Amino acid sequence: MPQIYGISNCDTIRKAKRWLDDSGIEYQYIDYRKDGLDAEFLKHQAQVLGWEVLINKRGTTFRQLDDAVKAALDESSAIELMLAQPALIKRPLLIHKDKSYLGFKPQQYLDIFEGNN
Repeated sequence: MPQIYGISNCDTIRKAKRWLDDSGIEYQYIDYRKDGLDAEFLKHQAQVLGWEVLINKRGTTFRQLDDAVKAALDESSAIELMLAQPALIKRPLLIHKDKSYLGFKPQQYLDIFEGNN
């Protein structure tokens, strides 16, 4: 069963969940804030996707970080920050058939679930 990770007040999460619901695709939703995050999970995703890609640099949480913190980011400090502030993680994170995908676009999901990706 596909898993979708995010935070419930995110518009993109709502769009992705609506797309899955409308497409009749069952999924498990994991809310970073309510269900918690695991450091090993984030480390694995950082290895698979790249830690830089996991960070939502367009969000207010990232923009509000001190410039010195942003400049000093590396994989280890980024994972610590994402654990402390889950809103820093780009959303949604979809895991389907042991593959990880970030973000949501209807065509992207169509390709994923039709096996074109």
